[in-house]
Amino acid sequence: MYVAASTGCFPELSFSDVIEVLGDLEFSSVEIELNDRTEQIPPKRIVEDFDEMLRQVRDTHRFDICSFNVKIDATGDTYYERFEKICDLAKATKVVTLTVPSGEHGTPFNQEVEHLQKLAAIAYGRGIRIGMKSHVGCLSDDPDTVRNLCDYVPGIGLTLDPSHYLCSNNKNKSYDKLLKYVYHVHLRDSKKDRIQVRVGQGEIDYNKLITQLQNSGYRQALSIEMNPEAGLDMRQELRTFRLLLDSLL
Repeated sequence: MYVAASTGCFPELSFSDVIEVLGDLEFSSVEIELNDRTEQIPPKRIVEDFDEMLRQVRDTHRFDICSFNVKIDATGDTYYERFEKICDLAKATKVVTLTVPSGEHGTPFNQEVEHLQKLAAIAYGRGIRIGMKSHVGCLSDDPDTVRNLCDYVPGIGLTLDPSHYLCSNNKNKSYDKLLKYVYHVHLRDSKKDRIQVRVGQGEIDYNKLITQLQNSGYRQALSIEMNPEAGLDMRQELRTFRLLLDSLL
């Protein structure tokens, strides 16, 4: 395993600037957030100007790109058109794992299966696998539902963010049974009543988590994915977090 950081930690910066910041913080691996609500590498621009977006992503030659975190602000055919171009971008840059959100609570199970099957069919031919992001308020915050979806749809796994299980209404359900489905990992520190706190002030047992992942055969990235907050020095938090995780690996 190795430590990475997400460009989504600095949504206010340009893509080139956030890459420079992460380099200054001595990260060697990066997760690129593809978010239609930021100006870094939005999926809509990947469709409109694929060659330029490919050039920018390839300009991260100092870094290994561990994954893309996909946040498409569209529905219907437009969603799948953007997702297909993202898969083309992933193939061109040798990125194997994409993270996508799961449906919100209330989404019919069969509808979610159909959606994931469409994504898996697009990704499969390009050698790409898809991790559903565990997230409070979504189908993926229930370990039982995640297991059923992964079993129903070949090529679908989990992007594990333990904070969202700690804070969900399903906090009493263990996610241990999901470890075999983990394709990618997002990390922050959290308490049961707060999804993000400063590193070291929360309840996430990173040492236990790393041991569990190692025992399940996981060998990929531990990607730091934190949200900017008022009064939070994100650069210092990332530096502290990286040093902590490095010391445990």
